[in-house]
Amino acid sequence: MANHKSALKRIRSNESKRLRNRYQHKTTRGAIKRLRDMEKSKEASEFLPSVFSMIDKLAKNNIIHDNKAANLKSSLAKHVATLS
Repeated sequence: MANHKSALKRIRSNESKRLRNRYQHKTTRGAIKRLRDMEKSKEASEFLPSVFSMIDKLAKNNIIHDNKAANLKSSLAKHVATLS
C-alpha cells in the first residue's frame, strides 16, 4: 500500500480517470457500431460528425492513438459514402 498522502491521492485520481476513459471509449465504440449498422445515407451522414467528434476527443486525451483515430474516421467516411 502507498505510504505518502500524494500517492494515495494519485491512486484515487487514477481510478476515477480510468473509469471515465473506459466509459468514453465504450460509448464511442457503441456509436461506431450504430453508425455501421445504419442503412440510410441521410441518417448516417447526419450522425457522422458527432462520431468524428467523439473519436477526436478520445485521440486528444490519449485514450486511443492518433493513427487509430484517423483510420477509424477514414473507414467510417468510406462506409457512409457507399450507402445509398
